Amino acid sequence: MITKNEVKQSFFIGLWFMVLTFPIMVIKVDTIKNLVVFRWERVAFVGILGFFASLIWNYFLRLKDERKKAEIGDSTPIVHRILGNEKFRPIFIIAMIVFAIAYPFVMPMYHTSIMISALVYVMLGLGLNIVVGLAGLLDLGYVAFYAVGAYAYALLNLHFGISFWVVLPISALLGALFGTLLGYPVLRLRGDYLAIVTLGFGEIIRIILENWNDFSNGPRGIPNIPAPSFFGHLFSQHNSVIYLYFIIIALCILTIFFVNRLENSRIGRAWIALRDDEIACQAMGVDKTKTKLTAFALGATWAGMAGVIFAAKTSYINPMSFTIWESITILCVVVIGGMGSAIGVIAGALVLILVPEYLRAVAEYRMLVFGAMQVIVMVFKPEGLIQAVRKTYKFEKQKD
Repeated sequence: MITKNEVKQSFFIGLWFMVLTFPIMVIKVDTIKNLVVFRWERVAFVGILGFFASLIWNYFLRLKDERKKAEIGDSTPIVHRILGNEKFRPIFIIAMIVFAIAYPFVMPMYHTSIMISALVYVMLGLGLNIVVGLAGLLDLGYVAFYAVGAYAYALLNLHFGISFWVVLPISALLGALFGTLLGYPVLRLRGDYLAIVTLGFGEIIRIILENWNDFSNGPRGIPNIPAPSFFGHLFSQHNSVIYLYFIIIALCILTIFFVNRLENSRIGRAWIALRDDEIACQAMGVDKTKTKLTAFALGATWAGMAGVIFAAKTSYINPMSFTIWESITILCVVVIGGMGSAIGVIAGALVLILVPEYLRAVAEYRMLVFGAMQVIVMVFKPEGLIQAVRKTYKFEKQKD
């Protein structure tokens, strides 16, 4: 039930919203007729909306606190329960495979194109999840490795005619190399200091690409980047989008497989230990230098390959495609999806990339709705859409 204090608080919040929005929502200046129009009906609308929104907000916050105190039931996310159930897991996997195969043939090319963009962010999110989610290293310059992969394909194809399939592994190696180069100067840094240095690294790469005209063509960018071919055969525009869709699907599956294997490996356990307590991790004999460098290198590997896909999809790149806001978007994918959770990162990428696209019908308010969704998720699901589940081992006494 709603308490009197909540009603009183909501009433004052409604009044406060009326005062804050008065100049924007009520006053309208007609410069042609030199008139000032006061739309008083909007004041009442804002007050009522603020009142009921505050009531609902407080109710769900109280419900969340009560559930947390009660600790009733299994807190394991339903997706993990399905994948952990031997009966439902094959059905779930088969359904996902059928959906993925049928999608480009059922949906229009526009939907397939934005799905490719979402899957690129799935790769980027899974790569950054190694650095931030598993190793606990806040990297705000992750977009630099994305740019390295994209420009590697564009420049190698422009000057040497090297194909998409040859550049793909090269971009992975370049990403790992740049990840290692970034890792060495920041081995002693943690927290905010690490974030500032990695942010600077990302901006250095972007500024170099923007100002070194002889190398990267500067702010004009590089056009006419070819789409991937199939043994030398080039597809039409529509078929090329479908072909690229299946390529990114295969790369995402490969990424999920490797990230999952890495998480459960010795190096993965070292990353988690480093994230939980760096001092205790080092005291237990874990090589901190090797662990951090491996996280940066492997995380950057997937960003490099994602950059190649991005360049092949857009057929044009310039430095403004790789700003700090791209790093922030990728970080939001990891945090909102669920740090350390591969399934959560996939869900976060699909939500954060697809929702703004499908809200274009309400173009004036789509980013407002998008921002409100992020606030709601962070307040009510601070662990992310699908939280990570620590792997547990159960020991049973052997029967004679």
